Amino acid sequence: MLTVLGIRVSPDLLDRWVDWLAPDEQPFFLTPKQANAWKLGTDDREPSREDRDTYWIYAIDRKATRTAWLNEAAYGELPKATRAGLVRAQVDHGRGSVPTVLRWAGVVGHGIRQQADGHRFVWWKSLLGDPKAVLPQIVSDDLGPSRHAEVRTWPRQLPRVRELAGTFADGSGPNCFGTVMAGCGVEGAEHVWMVREPFEEWLAAHTERGGKDDEPGTVLVWRNSAGLVEHAALTIGGGWMFHKPSQSWKSPRKIRTVAEVKRATRTAGWRLERHRVVL
Repeated sequence: MLTVLGIRVSPDLLDRWVDWLAPDEQPFFLTPKQANAWKLGTDDREPSREDRDTYWIYAIDRKATRTAWLNEAAYGELPKATRAGLVRAQVDHGRGSVPTVLRWAGVVGHGIRQQADGHRFVWWKSLLGDPKAVLPQIVSDDLGPSRHAEVRTWPRQLPRVRELAGTFADGSGPNCFGTVMAGCGVEGAEHVWMVREPFEEWLAAHTERGGKDDEPGTVLVWRNSAGLVEHAALTIGGGWMFHKPSQSWKSPRKIRTVAEVKRATRTAGWRLERHRVVL
């Protein structure tokens, strides 16, 4: 079985990764002027959560108020100059999944130089005939592996941590807050896009201020300058920590050292606080 970030990936999950990286139709973000110039029809359909994370929809330039949804055939029928401009515009507007030809030509073939401007391209399923050559690299970008296989002693008071550590969620949505709550025994929380309010309610009801990084059951909470919670992780003892870096489908529930999580989460304006779980 394929292993990515130290985690086994089933054939079914790999197939879903292909669909999420290269859906049959993908969004191209445009200004009204660009949409008119390239004669592209647009609509305001609701993207899926996976679309949101694949294409960084939360980071799109506000000037790009139009969205054209294209399949591979429609994209391929556009004049090459239009495709080149369209792909360059995605980079300018902050869209994700617009990789460089330089990085991927040796993996998927030099034909991708002809897709757009010769420097950038977009993913279609036709480029993913060997998904094992592509998806592990994409999922591993900027993420360290889960080190669950190195843990020798798992905390008895947090039995679900061992069950969940070293797993991928079934899609985008499940995030750090739900992961911490699930690790502390809240059934089903690992499947939920847990927003701040219910996490804060759980934190107030089931923890007390304090705790130590080298003991199991300490929830580390990072807050921004406005006091809003931004990230959370759970210590499991022995210098190890359980967390999920983000809500993205590419982000696993994993074990890292406390020092590694602190280093990865260090952000200007954020402050760290500790809460001891009361079981």
